[in-house]
Amino acid sequence: MPDPRAPMSPADELAQIRIQIQRLRQREAELREAWLAQADMPRIGQWHKVELFTCRERIFDPRLLPDEIRKNPSYTREKITRSIRLRRKSKVDALSHLPELAKIEPPAPQKILFRRHNAS
Repeated sequence: MPDPRAPMSPADELAQIRIQIQRLRQREAELREAWLAQADMPRIGQWHKVELFTCRERIFDPRLLPDEIRKNPSYTREKITRSIRLRRKSKVDALSHLPELAKIEPPAPQKILFRRHNAS
């Protein structure tokens, strides 16, 4: 378990933020569903009130276009986006940041003893 007092790396902080966002979105969905499904759900709080409303809008649905238009490359464009993906580190990843010196074999104990003996 990581030390809560230790400084957190930006990658780990981002992962924790995304977990919190996911938890908050889930709670928001639960509350929204309760207000939409239960007429007696309280709507007035100490500082806020919930107002239910309905809106109607027209949306463009390309699936309704004929195939000769939908599949025509003249009507498409390429969109490039950059994103950030988080994943759990593997054991290999966890060791990969160690300096190369840590991977060097230490000298055999006899050689160390011999050097100490000659130095005195």
